[in-house]
Amino acid sequence: MTVPFLDLKLPYLEIKGELDAAYARVMRSGWYILGSEVEAFEQEFAAYCGVNHCIGTGSGLEALHLILRAAGIGPGDHVIVPANTYIATWLAVSYTGATPIPVEPDEHTYNLDPRQIEAAITPKTKAIIPVHLYGQPADMDPIIEIARRHGLWVFEDSAQAHGALYKGRHAGSLGDAAGFSFYPGKNLGAFGDAGAVTTNNDTLAERVRTLRNYGSRIKYVNDYKGLNSRLDELQAAFLRVKLRQLDEWNSRRSLVAAYYNEALADTRLILPYVPEWAGPVWHVYVIRYAGRNNLQQQLIQAGIGTLIHYPIPPHLQKAYQELGYMEGDFPVSELIAHEVLSLPVGPHMHDEDMESVYQVLIGLC
Repeated sequence: MTVPFLDLKLPYLEIKGELDAAYARVMRSGWYILGSEVEAFEQEFAAYCGVNHCIGTGSGLEALHLILRAAGIGPGDHVIVPANTYIATWLAVSYTGATPIPVEPDEHTYNLDPRQIEAAITPKTKAIIPVHLYGQPADMDPIIEIARRHGLWVFEDSAQAHGALYKGRHAGSLGDAAGFSFYPGKNLGAFGDAGAVTTNNDTLAERVRTLRNYGSRIKYVNDYKGLNSRLDELQAAFLRVKLRQLDEWNSRRSLVAAYYNEALADTRLILPYVPEWAGPVWHVYVIRYAGRNNLQQQLIQAGIGTLIHYPIPPHLQKAYQELGYMEGDFPVSELIAHEVLSLPVGPHMHDEDMESVYQVLIGLC
C-alpha cells in the first residue's frame, strides 16, 4: 500500500523508549495480574474522563457486558441499541440473556436518533446504549432526558471515542456508566485486547470490579457468578504511556479530517457531519458514496488502504436471525451500510499521504 489504512508500528516507534521501559518495569516486578499498573491506569483514566471510577477489563465487549450484569439486566429484559453499530454492542446485551431492541440512527451523524427512541420503549425496557460511533459523541442530553422520564439506565458504548467531547464533557462521563475498548487500532490502543468501565455510580463500580474477578472480592470467596475479565499489568503499563499521548494524537487525527473536509468538499462524496456541540476524535473518517464497492476497488488499485465500518448491520447478521428481522426493516442503517467507506486518518499520516488520497479521490469523484 502507498497509504495504508493504519500502520500500528508507528505509534510504538514514536514512543519506543517509554513503552520498552514500561515493559521492563512490569517484567521485573514479577506481578502480572491486578497489580499496581492496573490500579494506576484506572486512576489516571478515571481522572482523564472526569469520573470517580475506572475498572479495567479484558475487552470492550466484556466491559459493556459487565455493566449490564452489574445493573441486574438479564433474561426477559429489553435494551435499546443502535441499529447502526458494530455487533459487539448487541452481543453485550445478548450475553446477559436480554434482548437488543434496535433503533435507527440519524442519517447525518450515523448515531442513535433520539427522536425514535420512545417508540421502542416497552414495559420490558431497562436501558439504552448509545454508541459514540466513529469517535463522534451521540446526542446525549435528549437520550438521557428520555431515559430519566422512563426510569431507564443509560450506558455509553465509548469503544471508539477516547477523548471525544460532548458539550465540553468527555465521553465516558455522560451516562450511568460507559464501556471502552483498547483494541490496538483504537485511538487509545493496547498491544492486545483490553477494555475498561467508567462510572460515577459507586454501587455499579463495586459490582463490576467483583464480577470481572470471578465474582470475588476476597480470594476464594465468591459473591456472584462472575467472569475472568481482567486488564493485565502489561497492557495497563502500555496504556499509561499511551494515555499521555492521546490528546496529541487525537489532534493530529483532527488535522487529517480537516484536510479531507476542505479538499473533498466539491466532490460527489458525502462527508462527515459534525454538530456544533460535538468534539469528535476521528477514530475513523467515514465518507458515503453510492458506488462504494467500485470506489474501494479503485482506491485499492491506487495503493490507498480503506475499510468498511460496517458492511452488514447486526439485524441482518446470521447471528441474529432468530430475531426475525428482514432486509428493509431498518432502511437508514441498511443505506449507510451500503455506502460508507473509511479513509486513512491515523495520527502518523504525513502531508504527502493525505495528498495521495486526495489526488486519487478527486480523479474518481
